[in-house]
This record gives sequence, C-alpha cells and structure tokens, in this order.
Amino acid sequence: MTEFTGFPAETFAFLAGIAANNDKGWFEANRGLYEAGYVEAGRAFVSAMGPRLAALSPTVRFEPKVNGSISRVNRDIRFSKDKRPYKDHLDLWFWHGDRRGWDCPGFWFRLTAETVYLGTGMHGLEKERLDSFRHAVVLPRSGKALVAAVEAVRAAGPYEIGEKTRKVPPRGFETEPDRAEFLLYEGLTAGTQMPASAARAADFLDVCYKHFAATWPVGKWLLDEIA
Repeated sequence: MTEFTGFPAETFAFLAGIAANNDKGWFEANRGLYEAGYVEAGRAFVSAMGPRLAALSPTVRFEPKVNGSISRVNRDIRFSKDKRPYKDHLDLWFWHGDRRGWDCPGFWFRLTAETVYLGTGMHGLEKERLDSFRHAVVLPRSGKALVAAVEAVRAAGPYEIGEKTRKVPPRGFETEPDRAEFLLYEGLTAGTQMPASAARAADFLDVCYKHFAATWPVGKWLLDEIA
C-alpha cells in the first residue's frame, strides 16, 4: 500500500494562494506549488486510499491522476457568472461503474485551505435514477433497508444526511412515516467535515477511512438498490 503521511505544506500554500489570487499570472508563477501540493499530493492520497476502499467496496474504481480521481483545477466558466478560472479546493472522487462520473454512488473528498469535507453517496439523481430512488423508498424491503442504513450511519457519529431539497413529496408517492422524509430528497449523501489542519496529520488517511467506512451504509444502499 502506498504510504501517505498527511498533505504537505505546499498543498495549503497553493489552496490559500489560489483563493486569494485567482488569476493566470499567480497560477503560472506558482506552478511548482500546484504540482507538489495539488497533483502529487492528490495522487499520493488516492494511491493510498484506493486499495483500502476497494476492500470495503470491491467494485469501487479510482485513478490517481488528473481527470481520473483528481478533478482538474480549471473551472468550466462557459455558462457561469463566476469567471474565476481556477478552483480554490482539491476534489477527489472514488466511483462505481464502468466510467468515471457522478451518476453512480462513490466516496467524495474535498480539501480547502480551511476545511475538509468527505463522505459517500450521490449529490444529485437524474430523472431515471430519481424515479428508481423514490420507488425504492416506497417499497417495503428496500425502504426498510434505507432506514436501517441511515440509522447505522447516525449511530456511528454525528454525520449529516444530505440532499433534502423538496418541501413536499412528489405527486404519486407516499409511504410509511419512518421513511416518508426521504421522498423529499433528490440525492442522498452521508458526510462530515473537519478543520483543514487535520489533513496535515500523519494519521489522516486512517481518519478519512474511518469516516468513509462509517458513512458507507448509505452509499451501499444506493449501489444495491438504484445504481
């Protein structure tokens, strides 16, 4: 297993710098920080974490490279009012399915200069999968399995169950009170956050794996029932 002993100082220098100076001039002048703190550090984390997650979920996929598990630092600004050219965070993604994408559940990780965010699940469900999700909430076997998965995550720690976006259930769907709330969700995630200083620690990989494992019941439910 690849050794990983925490994110280096270059990571935080780059993330803080690009947040304060989000322009091509600063980026080019600090490309060394980008390579060491973003690309190489991200590659080391993915290479070390990937095999651990594969032991937890054998079909998980990861690629320790940019445009694989490491998201590009460049922002897509074509249709955005925000014209900043670069992201001010490092995003890492471990996915399920034949191709890299957000249309299957996975393990997500984001590091900013101030905060670490990580967890499992799917942030948004497109129409076909959203319909499958709603039917899975309603049906007795899969609906009870969802309640059990969420209860297991909540019992493991103060994790946030996310992606509740609706105020009222969609028309034509109703179910038992113990799971009716999930009809208000248009995605399903379980996650937590930590101060960015935690990412410097030598045992950070172990800490992240513990959180990934604790939140995985929600991701596994999605993988089993709708992916």
